[in-house]
Amino acid sequence: MQAKKSIHEIASIAGVSAATVSRALHNPSMVKKETLERVLKIVEQTNFVSNAQARSFRQQTTRTVVLLVRDISNPFYLEIFKGVEEAASDAGYKVLMADARNDEARVKSYIDLVRQRQADGVIVMLGSLPFDVAAHIDRSTPIVVASEALPDVDLPTVRIDNVAAAREAVQYLIAQGHRSIAHIGGLPADYLGQERRKGYELALADAGIAIDPELIVSGDFSITAGREAASRLLDRGARFTAIFASSDQMAIGAIGALRQQGFSVPADISVIGFDDIILAEAFEPPLTTVRQPRLEMGRKAMQLMIGRLEHQDLPSVHEFKTRLVVRASVAAPRGAIIEQRLGA
Repeated sequence: MQAKKSIHEIASIAGVSAATVSRALHNPSMVKKETLERVLKIVEQTNFVSNAQARSFRQQTTRTVVLLVRDISNPFYLEIFKGVEEAASDAGYKVLMADARNDEARVKSYIDLVRQRQADGVIVMLGSLPFDVAAHIDRSTPIVVASEALPDVDLPTVRIDNVAAAREAVQYLIAQGHRSIAHIGGLPADYLGQERRKGYELALADAGIAIDPELIVSGDFSITAGREAASRLLDRGARFTAIFASSDQMAIGAIGALRQQGFSVPADISVIGFDDIILAEAFEPPLTTVRQPRLEMGRKAMQLMIGRLEHQDLPSVHEFKTRLVVRASVAAPRGAIIEQRLGA
C-alpha cells in the first residue's frame, strides 16, 4: 500500500510551494485557475485526502448544509435534525444546526454562508425570510423549506397539511362533547399560526359552533407563551372547557397556568397540543396531540437538498400525513365546574 504523501511532497510534484497547496485546499479563490487545477489533480491522484474531499475541493463545495431553525432550544427540532443528519451522512454531507432567534441579521448571515461558499445549502425552518433575501431567491438557490412555508417564494418544501391536522384535533374535542373551545395559536402574521387557526375555525363551523374572539389568544409556541395565554383567558373571564394549542410547548405552559388557578386537566379543562415532542408523552397528564413524522420529514428535506445541489429534477413539494395521538389530557366536559369557578 502506497504511503500517504505529505503536503511538501505534493508541492514538489506540482512545482509549487507548500503554502500554495494549502491555499488550494482551504482558500482556492486565492490560487490561479491553472495552478489550482494542477494541484487538485495531484491531490486526488495521490490520495492525499479522501475521494469525497477531493471532489469537494475540485468542485469548490464544502459538503456542509446548515439547518436554520427558529429557536434551537425547542425540542421539536431534534427529530428533524436527526432525519436530516441521517440522510446527509449517507450522502457524505455534514449538517450544522443554526439558531435564527427571530433576528433578520442572523438569518442573512447564515444565507450568506452559501453565497460565500462556506456551506453548500440551507434548510430553513422559519416563517419568513428578510425581504432583501427573499427578493433574490429563485429555483436555483440551494434552499429547502422544512415544516413551514414561505409565501411568494418558490422553493422545495417538506410540510404537513396544518389546516387538516388542526381541524381533526378540534373535531376530536367536539366529539367528546366540548362546545366552548379556546385556541392558543401562533402569532397572527405567522404561517403556522394562520393555518392552524383556520383548521380550528373550520372544525367549529362544521359543528355549527360560533367563533368567539374572546376564546382566541396567540403566542410564540413556547412554554412561557402558553402559560401567559392561558392566564389571559382566565383573567378575561372566558368560559371554556377545552383548549387547542398550536404547539405542545404552549399546551404544557397552559396546563401549568390552569393548575396554578386551581383547575385540573382533564377533569375541569381538556387540552390538546400539536407536534408530539418528546415531552408530550412524559408530561402529566400525557398530552393528546398531533404527531408530525418529523424524522421522515428531516430525511426528505435533506434528500431534496441533495437533489438541488446535484441538479436533479425532483417534485418541489412533499406533504406528509399527521396522526392524532390520543392520551390522557382530554375528557368529556364538566361544564358546571368550569362555569362556577369562572364566576358564571
